[in-house]
Amino acid sequence: MPKTYYLSDNFVNAALRNTPYTSPALVYVALYTVAPTPAGGGTEVSGGGYGRQTVTFVAPVNGQSSNDAEILFPVASATWGTITSFALLDASAGGNMMYFDNLSTPRLVLASDQVRFPAGQLICVEQ
Repeated sequence: MPKTYYLSDNFVNAALRNTPYTSPALVYVALYTVAPTPAGGGTEVSGGGYGRQTVTFVAPVNGQSSNDAEILFPVASATWGTITSFALLDASAGGNMMYFDNLSTPRLVLASDQVRFPAGQLICVEQ
């Protein structure tokens, strides 16, 4: 999954400029109806019981890591729209986007639907 410019800049600063980067205490998954880019942006779902969900990752092997447990969003109390992408952020609201990617198949989320990502489905590969 691609990194944002925010995270790339922090990694370069930490590796080459002796400027520390502090990892977030928690990482959150957000859902988007308009895809973000390396600069961030996009249109995050809002309302209808939506909220970002925390995620933890397994230790990386050869620069690759994935979510270690299922990620389960709340049951939608209203239509969320067509989810096209997701992102990893460092805060439950606002914050900095670190990684993002598109879903292989966009999904329309209606009231009473629930979005989930099985363990191992969100894969980060450091390139």
